[in-house]
Amino acid sequence: MNAALANLIGFVGTACIIFAYGYATASARPNPFVQHGVNLLGAACLTISLLVNLNLASLVLEFFWAAIALWGLAKAWRARRQSA
Repeated sequence: MNAALANLIGFVGTACIIFAYGYATASARPNPFVQHGVNLLGAACLTISLLVNLNLASLVLEFFWAAIALWGLAKAWRARRQSA
């Protein structure tokens, strides 16, 4: 993958994370599947970008960002099952 495409994918990831943060802030009751799903997509896109344009500190941050998003999705799935 060339650096320009990696940067484009990274910008998409950045947009996802900014959207998720704005969504969580603006919504009185944000949908956790939207919030955490978009955060996970953003972390994945940024990870792809960082694998081409390596920045180890940012790569570690994206690992934890994705892990927290997966945790949030797991909690949302459990809550949905318990309420059904």
